[in-house]
Amino acid sequence: MALIVTGTIGIDTVHTPTGSAEGVLGGSCAYFAAASSHYAPTRLVGVVGEDWPDEHRSMLDSFPGIDLGGLEVRGGSSTFRWGGRYFDNMNDRETLFTELGVLEEHPPAVPDSFADSQYVFLANTHPAVQLGLLQQLPDRKLAVADTMDLWINIAHEDLLELLSAVDGVVLNDSEASQLTETRNAITAARHILDMGPTFVVVKKGEHGCVLVHRDMGTAAVLPAYPIEASGVIDPTGAGDSFAGGMMGHLASIGRTDAEAIQESLAWGTVTASCTIGAFGLGGLSGVSRADLESRMNAFRIAAAVGSRGSAVT
Repeated sequence: MALIVTGTIGIDTVHTPTGSAEGVLGGSCAYFAAASSHYAPTRLVGVVGEDWPDEHRSMLDSFPGIDLGGLEVRGGSSTFRWGGRYFDNMNDRETLFTELGVLEEHPPAVPDSFADSQYVFLANTHPAVQLGLLQQLPDRKLAVADTMDLWINIAHEDLLELLSAVDGVVLNDSEASQLTETRNAITAARHILDMGPTFVVVKKGEHGCVLVHRDMGTAAVLPAYPIEASGVIDPTGAGDSFAGGMMGHLASIGRTDAEAIQESLAWGTVTASCTIGAFGLGGLSGVSRADLESRMNAFRIAAAVGSRGSAVT
């Protein structure tokens, strides 16, 4: 099934307790596509400026499952840039700078050859832009969106309109709480269902994720992949990679039912565990399908042990 992702492509500068990386390929669209391409061919729609480095295109080209037919290089414009610093607790970070560049201009168009895409992921960007891109994909079978606290604050009405038009939404626990003014992740997710989606995935970082679906009597809770602190190099893009693994798996099996979505979260979790092991897309670029399946086997064992009440560290 045809999978498409729209979102940002950026140039990142990242500082973590383990080191620093300047000018690496980043952005929600890039991380998602790199992750999802391990499972299903992925069409990418995004825009960069004329300053976008050639090596960044080469990096995306190195993932054979990514179709860059929707990538626009806009002359006279500059690429989105972001810089951030993570602290010893890598759940905490500060933004050092943001240069919007092309994101302040009109969004890219979906190529006619991509209009028949059936699995759609709207990676994080302004909800009005997400909705405009969604409307260019009339043959969609499943549409899922990501969002962030900024849009909840400054584009609340646009976000509500988007949520009424998509099948699923992925967001972290603090964003779910902010959107619904409810602290409990499951209760917050149920409130978001009232806004329109069929399912909600609430990411809880090192504590895993929660799925609430209209067709499920109870919420499904999935643990995080067990990784020691020394194995976390750069958490940037982990959430986008999680979504990429999730959507890539769904597109590969051609199903959108609650059971399939629950299964897809495990693949998203495994994929994100690869991303955090290196700066930028480096953690995904050297991964084989066999590597992912090996991690999945280990994850199944760890999750099974955890469900019996033993510690998973």
